[in-house]
Amino acid sequence: MNDPATIRRLYGRSKGRPLRAGQSELVERLLPQIAVPMEGPIDPHALFGDNCPLHFEIGFGGGEHLAYRADLLPDHGFIGVEPFLNGVAAALGHIGEKHLANVRLHMGDALDVLERLPDASLRFVYLLHPDPWPKARHAKRRMINPGPLDLIAAKMEQGGEFRLGTDDPTYCRWAMMVMSGRRDLEWLAESAKDFLVRPGGWPETRYEAKARREGREVWYFRYRRV
Repeated sequence: MNDPATIRRLYGRSKGRPLRAGQSELVERLLPQIAVPMEGPIDPHALFGDNCPLHFEIGFGGGEHLAYRADLLPDHGFIGVEPFLNGVAAALGHIGEKHLANVRLHMGDALDVLERLPDASLRFVYLLHPDPWPKARHAKRRMINPGPLDLIAAKMEQGGEFRLGTDDPTYCRWAMMVMSGRRDLEWLAESAKDFLVRPGGWPETRYEAKARREGREVWYFRYRRV
């Protein structure tokens, strides 16, 4: 595995428009209650109890996918990581509205949290519509790269599933090229429709809806940890 120090760095902004009063209140009150520990090893059993399948979403955006999946699977545990304050505030709104007790959040770097999880602990990992960094000189910033993927694979249990969604053609081609060289993550597609049609239990996110409104194709990739 690559040295984590060489693969962990956040790029881009961390906040946008000012939060509304209700959002600020959620960040101040609810986030500390459900935050992932800031330091040290993370014990999933302490967060969610014993024998609880664990899901991890990298960059959850507004949190609609995370909240949908957590509501669908109340006996599973979900960890979501997002560096963007406004996205965290939106996710807290979904969590509060649905009264979700099986979600923990971290505002910051997903790789930092992954490093602190036990190996072979994740049943599902989600990376939906990541920043494509379309310029060639920025390709090393993409999450789909050997270093981050080594870490993701190490934290997944055998038979676990990694889901990737993108509407960016450059990122789609890049992901197919990088993932084709992996022997620890097996692509589950058997026909074209398997990555052109959204699978069941995979809700439409705001980013996907925007892509479709603007006439862009969306691709869905599912990989099994082998």
